[in-house]
Amino acid sequence: MKAEEALLGISSEKPLVHHLTNYVTVNLVANTTLSTGALPVMAHAREEVVEMVSLASALVVNIGTLDPSFVEAVSLAGKRANERGIPVVLDPVGAGATSFRTATAERLLSELSISAVCGNAGEISTLAGLAAEVRGVESLAGDAKEAARKAAGALGVTVAATGETDYVSDGEHTLAVSNGHLLMGHVVGTGCASTAVVGCFAAAGGADAETVAHALAYFGRAGRSPPEERGRGHLRAPLTRRPGRARRGPGRARRFAAGGGIVRRLNVYYSGGRLRSGAVAWAGA
Repeated sequence: MKAEEALLGISSEKPLVHHLTNYVTVNLVANTTLSTGALPVMAHAREEVVEMVSLASALVVNIGTLDPSFVEAVSLAGKRANERGIPVVLDPVGAGATSFRTATAERLLSELSISAVCGNAGEISTLAGLAAEVRGVESLAGDAKEAARKAAGALGVTVAATGETDYVSDGEHTLAVSNGHLLMGHVVGTGCASTAVVGCFAAAGGADAETVAHALAYFGRAGRSPPEERGRGHLRAPLTRRPGRARRGPGRARRFAAGGGIVRRLNVYYSGGRLRSGAVAWAGA
């Protein structure tokens, strides 16, 4: 689903997105969800997660601050989400840094039907069984494109490996999404917020590779060209505005290109402050 279609759906339906997320970035995640047009809820207690996710249109799981009770709450909520057939988006924060984090991500992927996995190159490389270096929750090494493709193929889900260029793969086709701003990598929570937007889009249009790529394109628009002299501390504000309003006027926002012998380009551009999607074109090798 293209960004414009997803945003229209979100605007009309006001889906509830249930976040089981970390306490470091919870405020940014909630506000990003709200600014996208969806309704956030951040219920973590085991006593209520099943009831709460029963009202939701998507579940977003972020394992940034782990403890055993959180893992059990995620398991309960995820199973109920699967029963209802709503998308479950996983952000495996810090997978590869500790055995607990890696085992938790693998457990959730084994126990639950996950619709999409969104993480940095190191985290996705870990899940793909590739060499990676993750220090704390930051990726220091990993081939994002290869990781996204291999993880998607192995796990059978849409996988996004985010970074300076985001790669989104369904195992057969891989989309490269280049946008945003270099400072986004220096602001705590931008990865969590981008996964939140993926959850919002999934609530409206599912979590296929095209929809996830459009979600990342939409989020990346918020980080384009912040005033350099103001520094990274001022980047949070535009991230919680609707990205389509971040900068008015025409201009292509994203280009998606698939590797593997088939080239796919999808232009998403903004005109008059409104998000518009261009045509999709395929060309052989």
